[in-house]
Amino acid sequence: MKCRQKDNQQVLLEQLGQLRHLPRPVLGQLQSLPNQAINTHHVHAWIQLSYAAAGVLTVNTPEARFVAPPNRAVWIPPHLSHGVHCDAGTQIRSLYIDAAALPARPCEVVEISPLLRELILTFSHFDVEYNESGAEGRLVAVLLDQLALAPACALMLPWPGHHALAAICDYLAAHPDCRRPMRYFSEQLGVSDKTLSRYFVRDTGMSFRQWRQRARLLAALPLLEQNLRITDVALECGYDSLSAFIAAFGELLGCTPGEYVRNK
Repeated sequence: MKCRQKDNQQVLLEQLGQLRHLPRPVLGQLQSLPNQAINTHHVHAWIQLSYAAAGVLTVNTPEARFVAPPNRAVWIPPHLSHGVHCDAGTQIRSLYIDAAALPARPCEVVEISPLLRELILTFSHFDVEYNESGAEGRLVAVLLDQLALAPACALMLPWPGHHALAAICDYLAAHPDCRRPMRYFSEQLGVSDKTLSRYFVRDTGMSFRQWRQRARLLAALPLLEQNLRITDVALECGYDSLSAFIAAFGELLGCTPGEYVRNK
């Protein structure tokens, strides 16, 4: 299975490498290359809006990890090395966009409004060489205008370049239910808790505690997409109480987990 997945990734990368220019300012038809996840790191000359109509996408770059549930997408600027990961059943509806068609912005998670979602889904059924001077071209103009206005949100984890800190982050991201205290990790590095927290702030802009909480909350999103009980999600993500999970979730996403599930 792994060999087959690797072969498929190589085919996708070769197809991407053969794409010298976009046939139109926006590419993202239902069966086109942007709508297949390539988790091997790669670069291209276009903006990529990595979006899933169902499921959760994760985009990894050398400096951060970005997580996008269905009402969010990851804006990937041109020439940034990145890989896209998603679970089976994710309905990818990503876009490649000519860099000249939109204002420049950094790699970040952006909000997808109900209108923008419908525009993306409708566009996915257009021909690759859609009529730029007709109704399809006018829809694309509205799509680009809405993307330019899409606000950013904080569904990202900055990733440290320091090898030892990155190893800690790898572990915590893979084990959101880990309840080992900060002292366990600082002792592994032979430093104090205060020093470890200072290292995290230096390399990620967040304290150890802040980074760990963000990692837990981002890990909760795919579990909520699977319709698990909110109490079970809280426990799976290392929270001792449902109330603590709800409070932290609301601070990051602006809604309760229950509201998130009902509105996804």
